Amino acid sequence: MTKVAVLGAAGGIGQPLSLLLKLDDNVDDLALFDVVNVPGVGADLFHINTDAKISYHLKSDDNGTGLQNALQGADIVIIPAGVPRKPGMTRDDLFKINGGICADLATGIATTCPEALVMVISNPVNSTVPIFAEVFKKHGSYHPKRLFGVTWLDSVRANSFMAQVSNSIPSSLDVKVVGGHSGDTIVPLYSVTAAQEYGRLSEEQESALIHRVQFGGDEVVQAKQGAGSATLSMAYAGYRFLRTFLEIDDDAEELPVESCYIPLDDSIKGAKETKAYLKELTGEDIEFFAMPCELSFDGVEAIQFDLLKNANEKERELIKVCANTLTGNINKGVSFIKG
Repeated sequence: MTKVAVLGAAGGIGQPLSLLLKLDDNVDDLALFDVVNVPGVGADLFHINTDAKISYHLKSDDNGTGLQNALQGADIVIIPAGVPRKPGMTRDDLFKINGGICADLATGIATTCPEALVMVISNPVNSTVPIFAEVFKKHGSYHPKRLFGVTWLDSVRANSFMAQVSNSIPSSLDVKVVGGHSGDTIVPLYSVTAAQEYGRLSEEQESALIHRVQFGGDEVVQAKQGAGSATLSMAYAGYRFLRTFLEIDDDAEELPVESCYIPLDDSIKGAKETKAYLKELTGEDIEFFAMPCELSFDGVEAIQFDLLKNANEKERELIKVCANTLTGNINKGVSFIKG
């Protein structure tokens, strides 16, 4: 039996994400939580004749215990809660609002289902994941292998955009993306994981492609003209990442590998090597970084460090730029809790 809790289920990402989870036969129990409107979302999904049991919870339910009720017994918690980015809004603006939301949700998880797999979509991911880590540490419930920033949308875009410029089939590509989840912290490893297609491009096409992956979110914000951000593609990416865990075959010879933003904790195989390489390359001590990871239902089993080591010169230069920005983003999240 698998219970999934969606925190922020009534929002622009939360609603389509909850729909996709309701349609998944591997989800037995789907708990929806939000501060407003979630009873309507829950009632709507309840009418769908798939087998997943639906429950919905407002923060104000049962004398303010709605969050705890939603989290009770959860195996996986996925978190699209927070305000979306609007035109002219920076990720720093987002952080001021979403940081507090994430701290409250992290406290609920730490005290109710500390063993759950925790998947953070709430932006800015570079800073919100460290918030979760610091709150979990405060409560003695920090499990680095089980905390993820969902950066899979960067891989989705990297595949889609490469397919456009190289006349490839999008679903045939599997581009791994490292770094963070905003702007110049996003580094698609095209030379390593899509070498054949990448080799067909001119230098100008390469630069344009990488920039588009890094700033694809802006493209959607502008196209929606103030009516929202990347909600549908993010809901798909969040679901697709979560589904990786639902479909893990214990008898398979190899574990699935997906890119995600994780703590570079020494308890994770490959984390020491990744940190040492990044220190040598960039001069920065980086505590969180998106990497291709081998995944099991227990969390991150190993980081595929060789993919990072095999990056070409242009990608190594992008990683140096990434590191400078990312370190500041991480420190902001840590300081938010410690301060």
